[in-house]
Amino acid sequence: MNNGGKISLKYLSTLIFTLLFFCITLNSSALYSRIRRVYPQGLQDSIPIKKIPALKDTLILDSAVNDTLPFHSDSVRKQIDTFQVPVSKDSIDAPIAYTATDSVVMDMPTKNITLYNNATTKYKDIDLGAYSIRMDQPNNLMIATYKLDTAGQMVGRPKMTQAGTILNSDSLVMNMKTQKGITVNTFTQSGEMYVMSEKMKKISKDDYFAFRGRFTTCNLDTPHFAFRTNKMKLINKKMAITGPVHPEFEGVPIPIYIPFGFFPISQGRHSGFLAPTFDVSSQYGLGLTGLGYYKVLSDNFDITFRANIYSYGGYNLYFTPEYRVRYRYSGHVNFTYQNTKVLDNSGKSDYVQTKTYNFQWAHVVDSKAHPGQSFSANVNLMSSKFNNYQITNPTAVYNNQINSSIAFSKTFSDGKYNLTVNANHNQNNNTGLVSINAPSIGFTAITVYPFASQDYVGIPKWYQKLGIGLNSNISGLSSFYDSLSSFSHYLDTFQYGAQNNIPISLALPPLGVLQLTPGVSFQNRILSIKYDYSWNQFENAGQGKVDTTFEKGVYFANDVSFSLGMTTAIFGTFQHFGKKSRVLGIRHTIRPTISFTYSPDLASGYYRNIQYTNTNQYQNRNRFAGNIYTTFSPGTFGGLNFGLDNNLEMKVKSKTDTSAGANEKVKLIDGFGFNGSFNYLADSFKLSPIGIYLRSTLFQKINITATSVLNPYQRDSLGFNVDKYAWSGKGFSLGHIISGNIAISTSFKSKPIDPKKAEDLKNATVDNQLPMTADEQQAELNYIRNNPAQFADFNIPWSVNISFAFNFSSSFVVTKYVTTINSSLMLNGDFNLTEKWKLGFSSYYDVKHTQIQSLTTSLSRDMHCWQLAINVTPVGYYRSFSITINPKSNILRDLKINRTRTFY
Repeated sequence: MNNGGKISLKYLSTLIFTLLFFCITLNSSALYSRIRRVYPQGLQDSIPIKKIPALKDTLILDSAVNDTLPFHSDSVRKQIDTFQVPVSKDSIDAPIAYTATDSVVMDMPTKNITLYNNATTKYKDIDLGAYSIRMDQPNNLMIATYKLDTAGQMVGRPKMTQAGTILNSDSLVMNMKTQKGITVNTFTQSGEMYVMSEKMKKISKDDYFAFRGRFTTCNLDTPHFAFRTNKMKLINKKMAITGPVHPEFEGVPIPIYIPFGFFPISQGRHSGFLAPTFDVSSQYGLGLTGLGYYKVLSDNFDITFRANIYSYGGYNLYFTPEYRVRYRYSGHVNFTYQNTKVLDNSGKSDYVQTKTYNFQWAHVVDSKAHPGQSFSANVNLMSSKFNNYQITNPTAVYNNQINSSIAFSKTFSDGKYNLTVNANHNQNNNTGLVSINAPSIGFTAITVYPFASQDYVGIPKWYQKLGIGLNSNISGLSSFYDSLSSFSHYLDTFQYGAQNNIPISLALPPLGVLQLTPGVSFQNRILSIKYDYSWNQFENAGQGKVDTTFEKGVYFANDVSFSLGMTTAIFGTFQHFGKKSRVLGIRHTIRPTISFTYSPDLASGYYRNIQYTNTNQYQNRNRFAGNIYTTFSPGTFGGLNFGLDNNLEMKVKSKTDTSAGANEKVKLIDGFGFNGSFNYLADSFKLSPIGIYLRSTLFQKINITATSVLNPYQRDSLGFNVDKYAWSGKGFSLGHIISGNIAISTSFKSKPIDPKKAEDLKNATVDNQLPMTADEQQAELNYIRNNPAQFADFNIPWSVNISFAFNFSSSFVVTKYVTTINSSLMLNGDFNLTEKWKLGFSSYYDVKHTQIQSLTTSLSRDMHCWQLAINVTPVGYYRSFSITINPKSNILRDLKINRTRTFY
């Protein structure tokens, strides 16, 4: 009997089928290719997809899959090369990064990928955003469009950015390979120009063609003005070229056609003509002012030519080259030639013709270019009557003092020695006297301590603080009248001189609250002219006169003095204020200075006592008074120099910071005091004139500066001093104030409406400004003052500037002293009448003659992209009226309507 187990037919057939399956598939390849195609994953997922690989790179060798395949030979594996994989014909040459907040849908048969809601793509330098973006892979097209919300408003309007150009349009179609495309209802900005077109064709990275275009500099959706054209080519950041073009205002077309238009929109400088302004003057005739040409020669150099032409025959020529090398130097030259021909008011002739000139040069070297060395130039040379014929600057005629300077300095040996070389020019347009001080060479050696050790150990000895210095100057001076200006007159009047000063000082240890400073000073001066005086009683119609002769040569003057100075400081505080008072205390600081000085008489031979009237009155005159450096005072000086300086400040509680200890210091008086000297060894007039000064900035707003000179002696009937103190005799008097001046200025303005805008304007104005001479700065300020409507700042609701000046002096005229007084008040400001209207004024008032010398009023209207400016000068050397309407944009600044009338 067979007891073995039975085999089921079901299990037997399953085993046979499994063995056959493994035998068949053991060496067979999988149905999936070892090189797999990668597609975006998670199409049903709303999570943004970060990146699509480049379509030509979509055939990617997966190393992870290859490693799992049962290759029997390494040589087989090495035969696979990714660069030999066939590339699809519809591939592009760079990856596309994209996002979408709604969904990403791929249509496999058409190979189209569509992004929905806040879709963005980035391909090379092209950034595209829209509601919907479709990428058509077979045709290499990218299509973007918008969506209408429930209110019928556009959502996700396409926006493309490339090469700094932003295109906003209703729809966009672009070929990814050629980067050519077409947009519908497109808006873009290039520089200051806003361009809108029904259709725009992009043919390259920077070139666009527009059909039925509109361009303007107004940034509103419906601009106040625009120019219409059917055809236009736009070259990014370079130019716009149009066919026939006509303007429109507030959407109303103006039937004025221009055959073509050329609008430079390049950034930076470019050459071109400068449009003139039409002017009418009763003295000059009809005129074109500002006609010229601007030429860029290189990145560092350009030239401006301008001309003013008048119908009566006068003209002005302006030549202005400018140069700049960053981090090295910058400057400009301004040469003006005026051939003035005006009507003759005297009636002697028809016209009066005058030729004048002005030369200005400004140059500055960057301090980083040559450390320890500096060079600057501020030159202004002109004819004495030049300012009289500046019709565009009515206040220039009141500027009668012209100055120039050229300066070079160099420091040696780590700052121990300093060399300065200067050339200065001064010109008085009233008298026509020109003075040129050149060269002016100065050499300074800082104080040297010969007995001091190089390494201090402990407290230094008193003799180690003995210091010796050196100050040397060499100067040349020539003075002549501009009517006689020539090189020969310059040589005839040329003088030279030099001076040397060797100060020796010793800093002693403090003696309690006193600081003692002994010193010795030796001075030497070299002079070039010596004068001689004699009384001639038979001249001047029997009245007599003083005859003066001079002799050129080399003369020396010496002086030595010994001094001992004492200084200290005294403090006083008053704090007894109420608990509710913001004032916490007032502090008064007194700094007295006294120095005893002895100086022997080494200068008596430089003076001569000479008769100057028929009444046998004598005067001690300096024989070297006309030199660059005069001689020292005669007589032996043995006395003291004294001075007293005061400072007054107040401590108050802060308004802005209420925390404990948050206090503010307010200066009431920055400095107030007097100084003078008393000579014990003098035969007469022992007390010198007393100098009094005051300087303060009240409430951090009002600037006050005042100085005066007090004569402590009595005077005779002719104004000469008598050796009697003013306070001796009848009555009490401290003396006579022989000269003085006071200047008060303040400025008030409201807070800006938009603080950020005010800060941006402040930072944008100073950056790349070329150096300007003092007269050019003043001329620019005068132009702004005379044409304030063109510079109205509506961000500041109101502002007021006030300055007052008063000065007087006593001078000897013929036979007596005469006091001259001058006083003036300047007032200017503006305020907003409404949000868009501003009224301004500027006035110069002569207090001495109680007369308004100059008055200018202005009215400005902010018209968003345009500006209206009205300037009226009813009082002044030149009286004028002008009205100007012009766009604010720089590229259209010559497109203006101007009406100007000037009266002499």
